[in-house]
Amino acid sequence: MKLLITGTAGFIGYHLSMRMATENHSVTCIDNINDYYNVDLKYARLAELGFKRGDIEAAGRNFTPSPIFPNIRFAKMDICETDRITELFSKENFDIVLHLAAQAGVRYSLLNPHAYISGNIQGFLNILEAARLHPPRHLVYASSSSVYGLNAKIPFSENDATDKPASLYAATKRSGELMAHTYSHLYRIPTTGLRFFTVYGPWGRPDMSPFIFTQSIIEGKTINVFNNGNMKRDFTFIDDVIEGIIRVMNNIPGENGEDTTPAMIYNIGNGGPVPLMDFIKTLEDTLGKKALIQYAPLQAGDVCATWADCSALERDTGFRPNTALSDGIRKFTDWYKKYYL
Repeated sequence: MKLLITGTAGFIGYHLSMRMATENHSVTCIDNINDYYNVDLKYARLAELGFKRGDIEAAGRNFTPSPIFPNIRFAKMDICETDRITELFSKENFDIVLHLAAQAGVRYSLLNPHAYISGNIQGFLNILEAARLHPPRHLVYASSSSVYGLNAKIPFSENDATDKPASLYAATKRSGELMAHTYSHLYRIPTTGLRFFTVYGPWGRPDMSPFIFTQSIIEGKTINVFNNGNMKRDFTFIDDVIEGIIRVMNNIPGENGEDTTPAMIYNIGNGGPVPLMDFIKTLEDTLGKKALIQYAPLQAGDVCATWADCSALERDTGFRPNTALSDGIRKFTDWYKKYYL
């Protein structure tokens, strides 16, 4: 199949691109390589796929082939570039679009709101419009557990209310879900949104707690633990997320001819909330070093707990994330020490 993966230089996008590079697909990869966090990490991920920084910069707006994986290619491209995105869809007629490009981060959205409207609303609109003009068999896109916002009911189910977002980031992700449903309804484009729950693992984002805590413990720096440690997160290992994406990719809404809007949404989480202090204890045990902790109040935009009900994912795909936290943390810290120390 011909696949498009957006956000390839990102954490999940890199892992998905690597998995697809090893399978029998023709894969087109794009990313704008923005500086939300250190671009060196993004270029290092791309280098693992065979896309060297110098080659990408020399190619400009053209695609760079991978010398490692003959079935993938990459171009630096922003999903906000309407004409380029439309032209790409027109030329390629993709079978599957895996849209992971987005402006991430809850707290950053408090400081840079325009980046979220641009990337997560306007950019996604460009993807949807291009899909309307040149329909793929399936458009799979990244949403977030943040859409559950201030919902007090746990575990979070796809049928729960999502009308009380706690951050602009969450609001833009929920807006994307509504936009996708509209295009599925009006134009019969099969779409599936994936609500990811606190994804961690090798090559993870440096703005997320697993990375920040690991770095601080190793370097002997103080960790800020918000809400005085009374936080729970449904930590989900990256390999489980990738397997979930692939299972969903091949489970196309409306393909059986049912007369309903071909739009689905699934949670992808480990299915169990971990107290933040237990997570830190697991890191301490794995690294063999105690954390220096400073407690702080709950931050604006944060929620106290996340917990994924993954029964719909298991029902429709036969898959349920199951990586133990201790195993996932070990794999992440092994990578961190290899890459940074």
